[in-house]
Amino acid sequence: MATVLSRALKLPGKKSADLGEYDPLTQADSDESEDDLVLNLQKNGGVKNGKSTLEEIQDPDSDVEVEVTKQRLSESAPDGYPAEVTGSLEQKAASSLMPYLRTAVFLLTMVISMILVLVCAFLIPCPPRDLHNTWNCNLGQEAGGALFPLELSDVNGDELPDVLLSFTALRNSSVLGVSTPSVTVMALSGVNGSTLWSDHIPEETRSVQCKGLTLAAPAEPVCLVTGTSKFLSLLHASSGKAIWTLNPAHLPSGTLAAPAVLLPDLDGDRVGDLMVLAIGETQPDLCFILLSGKTGNPLGGPVKYSINGEGKLIGPQAHITSQGAIYILFGFGNIQAVALRDIFAQARNRDSFPPVLQREEPDWEKRRSVNLSELIDIYSGGVEFLQMVTAADTNCSDLLITTKHSLTLLRGQDLEPRWTLELQDIHSQPAPGYFTADQTLDFLVQAQSRDNMKKVLVVDGKSGVLIWSYEFPSHMQESDALSVMTLERKSVFLFWADEIQPALQNLEPGLRKERPGLHHLYLLHPTFPTLLLDLTNITDTVTASAIGINDLQKDAFYITMATSPTSENQPGLLSASKLGLRWAMLTQSRMVLLTETTPKITRGEVRRFFSRLKFINFPHKF
Repeated sequence: MATVLSRALKLPGKKSADLGEYDPLTQADSDESEDDLVLNLQKNGGVKNGKSTLEEIQDPDSDVEVEVTKQRLSESAPDGYPAEVTGSLEQKAASSLMPYLRTAVFLLTMVISMILVLVCAFLIPCPPRDLHNTWNCNLGQEAGGALFPLELSDVNGDELPDVLLSFTALRNSSVLGVSTPSVTVMALSGVNGSTLWSDHIPEETRSVQCKGLTLAAPAEPVCLVTGTSKFLSLLHASSGKAIWTLNPAHLPSGTLAAPAVLLPDLDGDRVGDLMVLAIGETQPDLCFILLSGKTGNPLGGPVKYSINGEGKLIGPQAHITSQGAIYILFGFGNIQAVALRDIFAQARNRDSFPPVLQREEPDWEKRRSVNLSELIDIYSGGVEFLQMVTAADTNCSDLLITTKHSLTLLRGQDLEPRWTLELQDIHSQPAPGYFTADQTLDFLVQAQSRDNMKKVLVVDGKSGVLIWSYEFPSHMQESDALSVMTLERKSVFLFWADEIQPALQNLEPGLRKERPGLHHLYLLHPTFPTLLLDLTNITDTVTASAIGINDLQKDAFYITMATSPTSENQPGLLSASKLGLRWAMLTQSRMVLLTETTPKITRGEVRRFFSRLKFINFPHKF
């Protein structure tokens, strides 16, 4: 009857081996063994080698291993808790800590990043930005004196060119309040015009040279100051302190006639050397003196030459041929050349030469006169300017010779003329730049056309023909034109002239009346040859000018040195000023249309074009 009821109710449990009856106590053991089997099945991954875990446990040979495993788990588990529950609690605890660990790592990363940003912001200096588009520095009352081109060079290490100048101004003397002339050499910051350093020197200055100097070891920025009489000194560019000064006893019978010529190392001390030209007061004899760039002491005795010629002193300038031979070009109204090796041989009284002087140029040597004179005739007749111009087809510079009435370009290799252009009344040095697209230097020339009028012309450097010209009213005398190159390898040209009215009145609605005595700075770009940009205007007389490049911003700035109009009894004021070119082009320039074009050029088109201009340093030395 019990068996029938068990089958009918389908009660779980085990049957007795003898009686076949239901045993509830045996049912409990059966439940526990089934749980163990299920747990082992889950832990062991189900089926292995074709057998289930249940079958492995039921294997009589594995009974001992199963018992040992259970015993170890029971020993490792805390009292009252099975091993399975303990592992589950540890997993839950570890998973609950993970968000806190992730948050801590994130916050730590953020703190480290903020510390690095603060270090970069406060400890690492950022490149300076040229935020001063204009500045003006008053230098005092002028007292005449020699004028020379401005020198731009970075002397304070801020990666922006600074302004080096020298001038003669009146200073109040302590005796009876009398003003006396004083010569000052000064460095102004290119950023804001502040004085970096200044020093007084005993005589008027002929030049200040800083670019390309290798006269200090190790290579540090230095400047060479040449006076008009016997003063020559090498200065630290950063402070103005003298490194050495030429002893006047080395110039017993003459005065310095021109800026010093920079030469390669001649005495083997790994420092570039110098050569100066001295001229007697009552005789036309010229005297060359070689000087050590390291100490300023002479490298041998003076070398004298007697030359014939009348006119302006030309040079001296060093010219290096394609063979590496070095010649010194000089003259009075003409141009002659002498090999540097000849000067060195006479100064040192020996025939052995340093490696840099062991080369000769056959095309130059064959031009020596019949009596084998050391002087080589290059050009004769009214020379006003001599410029070294890098040629596009050779590694040797060409020679651009300017007279009052002509412009001639000679090949630097063999001195044969490339071209000659006849002009009238050239009154300033030509400005080299890229006007055409043939990558050959062209030249902007200023020539006097008639009273208070001048012609501005652009000469093609490859053929020597005129490619642009215009006549301007002008009352400013001998103001040099300048050029600056853009990233597209074209140049913009800058020159001074009086005010001109645009050709089309409707392009400039608020035209100003002509004001005599007001000088305007004009900008010419070869992309728009029919118009000019009027950048600024002044009433002062410009005595010197230069262009600096801000490499970081690809911008340029224009530096002028000017004197104010003088009254009958009072000297004028001397000043230096800066004008940022991009700022001037976009904010205060006035478009002046020279001729009408089809289609018409709009102000928006011009503004968009000039806003994209980027200025770079000129890659060629001339």
